[in-house]
Amino acid sequence: MKVAVDEDKCCGAGSCVLAAPEVFDQRDEDGVVVLLDAEPVDAQHAAVRDAAAVCPAAAIALSDG
Repeated sequence: MKVAVDEDKCCGAGSCVLAAPEVFDQRDEDGVVVLLDAEPVDAQHAAVRDAAAVCPAAAIALSDG
């Protein structure tokens, strides 16, 4: 799995961080998503899919890889 984020779409809700804190964080100054791991391990895939699903701005893109 490969993960990409669109910082311009991010609204800073933080849902991704709650769902997958090992993969996502937020910038302190504005809350915009920070991608910590673009290729998470298999054990994190379900949490990352959840994070993408709950993102209100659809700022997280997932692909096979």
